[in-house]
Parts: sequence; structure tokens; C-alpha cells
Amino acid sequence: MEEKIEKALLVGLNITSTAKRTDDIYINESMEELKELVKAAGAEVVGSLIQNRQSKDSAFYVGKGKVEEIKAYAESLEATMVVFNDELSGAHIRNIEDVVGIKIIDRTTLILDIFAQRALSKEGKLQVELAQLKYRLPRLYGMGGQMSRTGAGIGTRGPGEQKLEIDKRNILNKAADIRRELKEVKKNRETQRVQRLKSKIPIVALVGYTNAGKSTLLNEIIKTHKDYEKEKEVMAKDMLFATLDVTLRKALLPNKKEFLVVDTVGFVSKLPHDLVEAFKATLEEVKYADLILHVIDATNSSYELQKNTTETVLKELGVENKKTILVYNKIDRLELDIYPKDNDDMIYISAKNGTNMDKLMDLIQNMIMENTYSVEMLIPYDKGHIFSKIKDKYNVEKFEYVENGTKLNVDLEEDDYNIYKEYIVSE
Repeated sequence: MEEKIEKALLVGLNITSTAKRTDDIYINESMEELKELVKAAGAEVVGSLIQNRQSKDSAFYVGKGKVEEIKAYAESLEATMVVFNDELSGAHIRNIEDVVGIKIIDRTTLILDIFAQRALSKEGKLQVELAQLKYRLPRLYGMGGQMSRTGAGIGTRGPGEQKLEIDKRNILNKAADIRRELKEVKKNRETQRVQRLKSKIPIVALVGYTNAGKSTLLNEIIKTHKDYEKEKEVMAKDMLFATLDVTLRKALLPNKKEFLVVDTVGFVSKLPHDLVEAFKATLEEVKYADLILHVIDATNSSYELQKNTTETVLKELGVENKKTILVYNKIDRLELDIYPKDNDDMIYISAKNGTNMDKLMDLIQNMIMENTYSVEMLIPYDKGHIFSKIKDKYNVEKFEYVENGTKLNVDLEEDDYNIYKEYIVSE
């Protein structure tokens, strides 16, 4: 039997007091984003309301009068749920639900639900479940009919498929179990990471707002590798949070040097703190990158807001000072070919049709190789320990034994370049 599509009425709050004013443009953009999130969750948006108030109402969030209006409007639209653009307390949800009589969910629940649908790996699923449990814990006492739902679509996936009359102790125990499992997964990830770092292969991390085109860009970049196969591409769809799991693929720079490209989960404004916390282990891959490509949707009217959202999360991860290239994507969709000139840390591209991909690859190479020297060395046989050191530390692809010693080609970091200068025969 085909599942019935849920119909959602969206509600936003615009704070109008001088002390804390929500920008009118921002609230409209935020509501537009909420609409896309609802679609991504698999529901249909049937209407939208924005309430202007000087502050939040302590009992009904948008005020009792507005809640009565929401009830009438929802009935006229035959809406099956109301989605609020902010995070609500358990009491807010219970009070509003008592009046409106249909399911009430907030932005956080919606995002968690999308993540629960999209997570594919064991780690991703565990991270989402942990975030959902942490979100629900303080709301156990205070949520109304929502607490007894056992599987009614959006807001009830993941651990929500079990009855939610679960007590606090059970939730805490379950969260502890998940943390233990994640610890094991993290150990395995760290072992793999040590191997990667040992190999000295440069790592480039893709970050950015959801649906900025990171996966499409990843698929374009990996086409440079000699072992490229169509099967190695990741899913790239024009939708929010199309991919959640971290992806690692090999690629080649224009000079044929190998590097790793890492695709990470996309960001969104008001990304639930528990979700950022849960995915920190995954996002930590960015910490070990030699270069960050911050992918921005050049066609989005709020790209500055999206850029700031991503930078805020990067700051939380402590990587805001890492070498970064701003990659403005989707220029094929711009009506006019007018945009700022590319520079050393900014470029305009279309990952979809390959525009300026050659320039981007040159830029990546320049950034990665900035403090390295491509040299040919001749190390005498009586200095074999030096050859061993270099071979252990660097990815030495070519070497040969000649009359006077070992000849090799290698990319040396600046410090080693100065230490081993006497053995360098050409650059």
C-alpha cells in the first residue's frame, strides 16, 4: 500500500523588537529553506505563515491568538502537520498541539528526520540516533500526543519507530551504548587515518552548505585519476542532504601527483547542535586536510548567509585558519556571465559542465605544493639511512640504483629541502 504524503503548514516567527530583530530578508530566505527541507523529508508544503512579534510567547511561542489562526488555516488546507521554523520546547509543542489537534514538529526534528532517512553507513545511523535521543531526552516530560506516536511519518523515524513512552533511564542507557559503538568505529577510522597520514598523500576536503554541489564536484575531480571508474562516483542530486556519509576518493593533480579528496556532510542554518556534536568525529576528517575547498552555490540569493553558516561550523571544529579556496559553483545557471575575477583563493566554476575545472585543479596544485620542492636527489650508498628516512616519510614513486648511489624523485617539504640540500642534483 502506497504511503500517504503528509501535508505541511509552515510557521515562522519574526522577532521585531529593536533589541533583537530578525531581518525580513533573512526570515523569508529561512522559510524558503524550511520549505526545501520539508520537501527533502518527503512531505508537501500546502501553506506558510509568518508571525511578527516583539518576543517569543512563553506558552504558545507565536501567541495564543496566532495558534488559533494556525488551527483554522490548517483545517482549511487539510494539513496533516505544522512545521515551525525554530526549535520548540516540549511544553510549546504540547500546548500548540492541544489547540491545533494535529502533529506539531520543529525545524530540529525535521532535520533529524531527514538525516535518519539518508544515513547509509553504520556510523551515520548511530550518529543520527544519538542526536535524536539527546534531543528527545529533555522533552520526555512535557510533550503531548507526540510522545505516544509509534510511526506516523516525519518526526518519528530512527528510534522514533519505537514507542516514545520510554523512560529517561532507558534513553540514557541507549545513548551510552551508541557512544560505545561509535568509539569503536572512531578507533577504526583513526587507524585508517594514521595510514593515510603516513603515506604523505595530500588531503583535500570539500565543505559547504547542503546542495552547493560538493558531490558533483567530487565526481568531476576523481575523473583525473588513472583508476577512475564510473562506479566510484557518489550520488549527486539537486536536493538538500542528498549524501551524509563521508566519502574518500583518489585523484591526480595536473603534475600527476596523487591526492585524496574527502566529501563531508553539508551544513544548513540552525543545524541542530546535537547533530554537529554527533557528526564531529566524521567532520574531524577536515582537521587533517592540507586544503579545504569551501563550495558555495553562486546562484543562491543568500549565499553570504550560507557561507557564514559553514564558516561558523568550521570555527567550531577549530579549522578556520586552514588553507582554503572559495569555490563558487553552478555558474552555468547564472543569467549573466558577470562575476568577480578569480584570484589565488577564489574561483568561479560549474562542476556540472566542467567550466574552469582546469583552473581549479591548477589552483589546488599551487596550494598543496606551496611549501614543497619537486627535486631529483642522489644519495650516496654510505648515507643509506637518509634514503630510508626520506622513503618512510614521503611517497617516493621513482628511484633507481646508479653507480654513485640511489637516485630518486621526491617532493620535499621546506625543512627537509634545507636539511638535504647537498644531495639535490636538480629541481
